[in-house]
Amino acid sequence: MDLERDLDNSRNNQMYYNQIQKYGRARHDVHKNMKGTSTSFGSQKVEFSNYLLVIEGYEGFFYAGYVALIPYIVGSLFLYFFVANGSFGNYKLLETEAFFIVWLIGYEIVAAFMLIFIFVSFLMYDKGPKKKYR
Repeated sequence: MDLERDLDNSRNNQMYYNQIQKYGRARHDVHKNMKGTSTSFGSQKVEFSNYLLVIEGYEGFFYAGYVALIPYIVGSLFLYFFVANGSFGNYKLLETEAFFIVWLIGYEIVAAFMLIFIFVSFLMYDKGPKKKYR
């Protein structure tokens, strides 16, 4: 009796496995035929020149300047508004000539905003036309 029950179970398992394989192939074909675009958010090509002002031919200088200056400026603004409470007298008391420390504070803030921007872009990413399955 156990042998008979086991045979039925293995037949059912094979049927379910075939249905899963068929569904997976149909889903893969839909994604492959979408307007020739990439199918995932992570496989997109990123162009930084779409987001930053860059002169063609001088990209390296501009990107190095952005990496050095943007976090430092954000860190200085954070120290001025949130640590010194917007008081220039209190801000002068802080040791802001320690470039690396101020840069690290700004880097953390910029990195957090960039991660939020990437997450929102991921949520708004459209994979193309949806096909209904029956």
